[in-house]
Amino acid sequence: MACFTIPLAEGIILSAAKKIAFKKNADSVIKTKLGHLENMLYGGSFLLAIEHIYHGEVVLYPPFLTAMNNPEDIPEMLHEMATVGVSMAAIVTIVWGLAEFISYYVNKRVQNKKMKGAF
Repeated sequence: MACFTIPLAEGIILSAAKKIAFKKNADSVIKTKLGHLENMLYGGSFLLAIEHIYHGEVVLYPPFLTAMNNPEDIPEMLHEMATVGVSMAAIVTIVWGLAEFISYYVNKRVQNKKMKGAF
């Protein structure tokens, strides 16, 4: 119902933290790498929101979440956010971290091969 809100919230927090942390250093490698995570979080949240709109779980008028219409559905919605939403956000962050680690390792190996060929 509202699982997409957790990765969206992580993306918003990351955007704010990135803006604050990189005020002076606009061209940072870390900023670029965090931008990749930001895009993954926003993109996934957008696609999940579209899917929830398609299935009628999210509507385009207040209260937006159909679970908010019935107070009995609110605990189920919060449970879904706490389990599914948090696990999705964690998995996206872990996959991003692994991708960045593999990218760093591969680039380092390529640079080492270039250095060996130079001697």
